[in-house]
Amino acid sequence: MGITKTSLMLGLGETDDQIKKTVEDLRKFNVDCLTFGQYMQPTKRHLKVKEYVTPEKFKYWEEYGNKMGFLYTASGPLVRSSYKAGEFYMKNILKSRKI
Repeated sequence: MGITKTSLMLGLGETDDQIKKTVEDLRKFNVDCLTFGQYMQPTKRHLKVKEYVTPEKFKYWEEYGNKMGFLYTASGPLVRSSYKAGEFYMKNILKSRKI
């Protein structure tokens, strides 16, 4: 059995309620792992950053994800869907399931 994961980029003007609803929907669809990162405008032709999320808010979203039952939640300004700690954690979960 595989592990599913997804990532949310924050700082584009989303509300807390929108994030909570998205996280709840992800759990309903049995997504296993979730990461939250800061959206960064790659070039002037891309969408502008509306908000730089605080470290406290990233901590809140990590705790929220864990409380919602994700196997792994990573949250921080530089966290991306390929976050290495998550990859390591998921490999260990897969290894333990091969018993």
